[in-house]
Amino acid sequence: MPQFESVDQVIDELAAVGYIADTRLATTVFLVTRLDKPLLIEGPAGVGKTELAKALAAVSGRQLLRLQCYEGQDETKALYEWDYGKQLLYTQILREKIGQVVADAPDLATAVDRIGAQESVFFSERFLAPRPLLEAIRSEEPVVLLIDEVDRADEALEAVLLETLAEYQVSVPEVGTFTAKQPPWVILTSNNTRDLSAALKRRCLHLFLDYPSAERELEIVRSKQTGLPDALAEQLVGIVRGLRELDLRKSPSISETIDWARTLAVLGVQELSSAILSDTASVVVKYDKDVRKALGALPRLVDPNAVVPEPGHGHGHGHGHGHGHGHDHDHGEPDGRAIRAAKDTPGRHGNTYGSDPLNGGPKPVTPAKVSADRGSRSFTAGLGRKRAL
Repeated sequence: MPQFESVDQVIDELAAVGYIADTRLATTVFLVTRLDKPLLIEGPAGVGKTELAKALAAVSGRQLLRLQCYEGQDETKALYEWDYGKQLLYTQILREKIGQVVADAPDLATAVDRIGAQESVFFSERFLAPRPLLEAIRSEEPVVLLIDEVDRADEALEAVLLETLAEYQVSVPEVGTFTAKQPPWVILTSNNTRDLSAALKRRCLHLFLDYPSAERELEIVRSKQTGLPDALAEQLVGIVRGLRELDLRKSPSISETIDWARTLAVLGVQELSSAILSDTASVVVKYDKDVRKALGALPRLVDPNAVVPEPGHGHGHGHGHGHGHGHDHDHGEPDGRAIRAAKDTPGRHGNTYGSDPLNGGPKPVTPAKVSADRGSRSFTAGLGRKRAL
C-alpha cells in the first residue's frame, strides 16, 4: 500500500480525488499514517469530516469500513454477535451425533458433562458474526475504519471503543483476543452534540474542522465541476457565507453549497437574483423558520444596496396611510389622537346623562344630596341586621 512521503503529497493526493485540504488538515492526516493513532475530527455538520475518510480510502486503496453511530447502539452492533440461527441449524443437523456422544453415558450428569465439553464447537469463529470494529481488526489487508458521529452514541459505547483505539484489539470472552495484523487508519467524527470523554480523546489525535475560507470553499465548488460559471460560483459562495452568519437552526454545509451550485446550473441561471435564489433556497435551508430568515436576507446578500421594506411598513393594504409616524392624515379623516383627547375632557357630557321619555328629550340631572351622617347610619343599620341574624 502506498504511504505518504510528505504533507505536500497528502494535499496533492487528496486533491486528485476531489478533496481540497489545507496544510493543517494534511499535516494531521500525515501524522495518522505515520503514528498509527486514531484521529478524532470535531466540527459542525457538513464540513467534510466523513468525506475525509472516504477520500483517504480512495487514495490509499484501502477498504473503507464504516460504523454509523446512533442513540441506544450496543456493542453487538459495533463489535460482534453470535449467529444464533446458524447455531440452531447446526444443532438440528448434529442431533444424531450428539446422541452417539451420550449413548453410553451411565447417568444424566455424565451425559451433561459430555455435551458441555462440546460447547466450544458452537461458540467458535465459525458462528461469530463480526461487526465493523472486529472486522477491521481481523482483516488481513489494511483498512480505513470510519466511526461516524460518535457523539450520537451512548457513553457505554465509548467504553467499548477504548480497547480498540488503544490496543487495536477486540476481546471475545468465548474465543479470545483478536489483535490487528495491519493497524487500521481510524477516523472518528463528531458534530459536537455532546462532550466526549477525556479517555476517548486521550487516545486520539484531535482536529477541529470548521467552515473553510471563502477561497477554499470556492476551490471546493470548482473541483466538483458543478457547471456553474466561476463568477456566479464566487458570488454564490459569498451568499452562502452570509446565510451562515444568520441565527439559523442549521447553517448551510459545504455539500449543500455544491448542491445549490448544481441546481442553478441545471436551471441555466446566467445571473443571480433574489428571486431565483428564493425559489431554490430550500436546497440549502431545511427548516421553516430558517427559510423565512433566509428569504428576508437574500435581497441584501445579492445586492448590498437593495432597499428592503422594514417589517410592518409598506404592507400595501390599500389604506393609503403611508405610516410616516407623524400621522399627518391629509386625506381629511379626523385625527385619532384628538378624538381620544376629547373623550378625557371634564364635563364633556354636560348634565344630560338621563332622558325624559315623557317630554321627548333629555332633561338636566341633578345629583342627589347626601347628608354627612348618611353613611354612618347605613353602617350601623347593617351591623344591627347581622346581630339579628
